[in-house]
Amino acid sequence: MLRISHHLLLCATPNKPLCCPDPSVGVASWHRMKQLVREFGLEDGTRSNGVVLRSKVDCLRICADGPVLLIWPDGMIYGGVSEDRIEPILRSHIIAGRPIEEWIIGRYRFSANGMQSLSPEAGQSLLM
Repeated sequence: MLRISHHLLLCATPNKPLCCPDPSVGVASWHRMKQLVREFGLEDGTRSNGVVLRSKVDCLRICADGPVLLIWPDGMIYGGVSEDRIEPILRSHIIAGRPIEEWIIGRYRFSANGMQSLSPEAGQSLLM
């Protein structure tokens, strides 16, 4: 069975530009993330820590500081995730296990009942 280390959910779809007025920023971030996840071997099924999944999502209901990246299972939300921020986030947070605190705009705890905000900057609790 495939072990999953992290799932990266990038809110970068230009259909709803509420959080990111320039859709090209989200598109560039998505392409960079796909490239680096492959380049760093994070999708390798034999990776000892487990694979890193990535998904482009339509809306994470943050609606500010976009593009927004939610990292599961850590529950951390990064804001302003331009293509230049993708590599530092992958290297520091995903590979080395050190989140970049100054870029985090919210924290959530995941449970069977949904996800609950742990920080005021993330807004209200979201139920999935």
